[in-house]
Amino acid sequence: MLRTVTIGSCVSIQGIFVKALENGFIRIKVDNNTYDGRPIVQRTG
Repeated sequence: MLRTVTIGSCVSIQGIFVKALENGFIRIKVDNNTYDGRPIVQRTG
């Protein structure tokens, strides 16, 4: 499943979901790299 995370205040990265971390962040994988960041919450309506 594709997920988007923010790293810092300006950078967003989209990649394949790897796992949820205990601190509320999630880990995603892009090619051979993994990134931890705050998940972007989709707003509806």
